[in-house]
Amino acid sequence: MPGTHAKFQPLNFLFGAIAGLAVALGGGQVLANLTGPTEHVGLDVAMLQELSSDTLEATIGLSGYTMRMRAIEIAPGGQIAEHSHEDRPGIVTVVDGAWVEGQPGGERTFDAAELGTFPENEDTVHWVYNRTEAPATALVCDIAKTD
Repeated sequence: MPGTHAKFQPLNFLFGAIAGLAVALGGGQVLANLTGPTEHVGLDVAMLQELSSDTLEATIGLSGYTMRMRAIEIAPGGQIAEHSHEDRPGIVTVVDGAWVEGQPGGERTFDAAELGTFPENEDTVHWVYNRTEAPATALVCDIAKTD
């Protein structure tokens, strides 16, 4: 149909292309990795039970390590500093409240009502927040080097 086509405007095209590129690149996605806090705040750590390095060596041949079960409570507004599990694998189960686990790629919430559980393997680098108004507690079982 004559007269229904808009005339090509190079400047409008350029602005539109730039805007489209910005949306495509940004698009609600986080473009940088997150980092965690550098200090622990509001933590109470209780050793519940520990298997000695002698037991681990005698039962499974693992020398120089211990296995432990701890209860870790984070006060309201508290946090666990960013850390790695490169040499300390473990399993975490939230038993009271909610823990928000941060990793470079984002955050996940683990709630006691669902016995929120997550692994800590050789690739884990993370931190934890308690963003609620009540203490949040998890049972943490890990294998750690003896000093």
